[in-house]
Amino acid sequence: MLVFGIVDYQANIYMVAGTDILLLAALSTPLIFILVVTPFVKARDEALVQLSYLADTDPLTKLSNRRSIDIQLDKFIASTVRHKFFGAVFLLDLDEFKTINDEYGHAVGDKVLVEVANRLRSRVRLDEIVGRLGGDEFILLINNLDTNEHIARNAALRVAEQLVTLLSMPINLNDTNLSIGVSVGIRIFGLDEIEAESAIKDADLAMYRAKKAGKGQCVVYGQ
Repeated sequence: MLVFGIVDYQANIYMVAGTDILLLAALSTPLIFILVVTPFVKARDEALVQLSYLADTDPLTKLSNRRSIDIQLDKFIASTVRHKFFGAVFLLDLDEFKTINDEYGHAVGDKVLVEVANRLRSRVRLDEIVGRLGGDEFILLINNLDTNEHIARNAALRVAEQLVTLLSMPINLNDTNLSIGVSVGIRIFGLDEIEAESAIKDADLAMYRAKKAGKGQCVVYGQ
């Protein structure tokens, strides 16, 4: 009888221990999920969002960078071909930025670039993309000007003229008015497929023609 008593006693100990373990697991699992797993998953997701943002954003101006622009422009071009309407790439190069940078220093130059970015950002609609390619070159993408190429061209020129007016207004920094101005090259796209890189290159060629024509000019590629 003593042996059976010992066995029963040990069995009870194991049952109690097993029950305690099950209860502990049942109670602790939600706590572990809430206190450990959930914060970890949230932190991971936030880190991934931040990495994606940094990969697509110009660090100074917070506009889209070249990588993001290429991706968005490919989508815009595909959309115009599919829906049979015209869009445009606007390449903007500041006219007096080098002079400002040389005379006032890079810190002031950076503030000028940020102000230009803010002005461009304030002008774009939700379905448009504005970015910085590097240095003092900015870019604007519009994918829905018109279904008629002639009307779309005229609409693009009006947008470019608005950009020239917007960026010709002096920038006040430290009680000093700085004039910059901008030259704009335009590449109309639609109906036919074209690589994003080629569209930007064509807009760049048009921009150099605008520079040669005089400051504050707009030129459409192919005209």
